[in-house]
Amino acid sequence: MNMKLYMVHVGYYDLENGEGIYESHKNFFVAAQDPKEAKAKTFELEEFVNNKMHIDGIKEISSVQGYEVNLIKSDNTQDGEVIGYDESKEL
Repeated sequence: MNMKLYMVHVGYYDLENGEGIYESHKNFFVAAQDPKEAKAKTFELEEFVNNKMHIDGIKEISSVQGYEVNLIKSDNTQDGEVIGYDESKEL
């Protein structure tokens, strides 16, 4: 099964931001075989459902700055390192 990486750009109206009249946006990264499956997987995300989000666009991420992106199935569920605002200033 050849999985691809998709960035799913979503929009939603957050009642805590501008009384819900301004549209907020977020990106989800999804592993899927094709855009249709990426869409289906996004619809199943709890955050997507709870915030009544909608999909604005889906982009396949196949390369980044000259590097090919390959997804390899793994049992490792560790998230990557997160470097916050203050820490990133010190890099």
